[in-house]
Amino acid sequence: MTNTKRIVLLSLLVGIALIIYVIEAQIPVIFPGVKLGLANIISLFTLLVLGWKESLIVVILRTVMGSIFGGSISAFLFSIVGGLLSNIVMILLYKFFRNYLGLSSISICGAIFHNIGQLLVAAFIIQDLRIYIYLPILLISGVITGYFVGISVGFIYKYFKNFPWIKDIQKGQN
Repeated sequence: MTNTKRIVLLSLLVGIALIIYVIEAQIPVIFPGVKLGLANIISLFTLLVLGWKESLIVVILRTVMGSIFGGSISAFLFSIVGGLLSNIVMILLYKFFRNYLGLSSISICGAIFHNIGQLLVAAFIIQDLRIYIYLPILLISGVITGYFVGISVGFIYKYFKNFPWIKDIQKGQN
């Protein structure tokens, strides 16, 4: 029964992340590349509840399906590279440093590395490293949005961690 619950929860989380991703794509941006990153709330929550593999699945599926529903190939590249780099950093920080770092710190690092991943793609596409002049703006936005995402995940996890379903799933992980 626990495997069924894990699959159902993972499916719900992918669906929620996809909806947030598609809606956020419709919000006009003030600076190119600067977004709120609200779908990362679901990725980080998934890491806490289900684990690192499922967190990567959420990022990959939401990016692929989000690009199918309303993106371009370049938007897909920016999103997948940034999302995977961000998630890998958050996974490593959570796995090895969760006793020393709060969720906001982990999320901020993830947001910063998401932006670095996007700049890597941009530098590759335009064949010019001067794009990194834009890094300070992206770092500032990453700190702000990463902090917000971390705080949000903290509230959500605090509320949901006591749900019987979540307890059953997490008990099955140990």
